[in-house]
Amino acid sequence: MNRINVGFAMCGSFCTFSQIPPVMKQMRDRGYELIPIMTPTAYYTDTRFGKAADINREIEDICGNKILKTITEVEPIGPKKMLDILVIAPCTGNTIGKLANGIYDTSVTLAAKSHMRNKRPVLIAVSTNDALSSTAMNIGKLMNSRNMYFVPFSQDDCEKKPTSIVADFSSIPRAVELALKGEQQQPVIEK
Repeated sequence: MNRINVGFAMCGSFCTFSQIPPVMKQMRDRGYELIPIMTPTAYYTDTRFGKAADINREIEDICGNKILKTITEVEPIGPKKMLDILVIAPCTGNTIGKLANGIYDTSVTLAAKSHMRNKRPVLIAVSTNDALSSTAMNIGKLMNSRNMYFVPFSQDDCEKKPTSIVADFSSIPRAVELALKGEQQQPVIEK
């Protein structure tokens, strides 16, 4: 079996960052080559969820590759056909809006644009407080787009945050397998 190259892009939903390294380890252990990508905000920002330098070091150690964080670093992804699939996890409402409306001004959105030129799958793991309000139409637009797939998601706190959804990050490996076959994991909306 040829090694599958997975771009693993992260946006600034910092509260979910702790869920990403275990998924990366699982994918690495399954034989995937992981190329980490981060928005500058995700790469440089220290938050109450952790120091950027510590998070970045852990990700690079797991993946065995340096994090791509600039537009110039990700631009070759498409022309060089560097990826078989691009996973965006976590994917914020901001990034979803940009992808849905053709705005490619961050390392993650340009990586997606560059990758999509090869008609290869993009897998989105949503994490945003406005998914069932202002971001809903952009999610719908992407769900109706060719080669765009979603990790199953659900409301994370319907009482305190009624418009918030978050992906089931533990489903990413299975969602990757299916997206590589051109299939959407079902059900998309979990209970």
